[in-house]
Amino acid sequence: MSRMPLVEPEALPPYLKAIHDATPEENWLGRHFARAFAPNPDLVQAYQAFYHPWHTGGAGSLEPRLKELIRLRIATLNGCVLCKSVRMAPDTVREDEAASGVDNADAFDFTPRERAAIHFAEKMAVDHHNISDDDVAAMRRHFSDAEFLELSMMAGQYIGFGRVLAMLQLEVAACPI
Repeated sequence: MSRMPLVEPEALPPYLKAIHDATPEENWLGRHFARAFAPNPDLVQAYQAFYHPWHTGGAGSLEPRLKELIRLRIATLNGCVLCKSVRMAPDTVREDEAASGVDNADAFDFTPRERAAIHFAEKMAVDHHNISDDDVAAMRRHFSDAEFLELSMMAGQYIGFGRVLAMLQLEVAACPI
């Protein structure tokens, strides 16, 4: 059950109504997102104005595939079903990579650069206080300084926003049996 009141769709501000109506009916979590954020549509619009260009819109120096791989790994770690089920770069990340590859990077056919990014994002999500100088040096062998900073910022915002969605309890918990 959502921790925020879910505004009725017909009462949504235009920006959120468009998001709600464009979301497939079976994706109730995506629709709940639009309804829960109705008290602050400007926040969502400003966030998405940042997020979309930097994630898949060509802003930054990192390739969208790499950002999508770390987003999907963090989605698993955050337990965010919405984040894990959405495919933001389906042309560059295969379904098997998205569904399970990112969760077992060493057993999958990722490049050393992709594997390093996935592992670093994982450590940021679960053990950020123990990222060592050696960890950062290892990343800098694969990434320029600009790329490393971008990767770190993107991982941080994936972690944070996924946890906001989880905290709001926009997903319905159900027993599959």
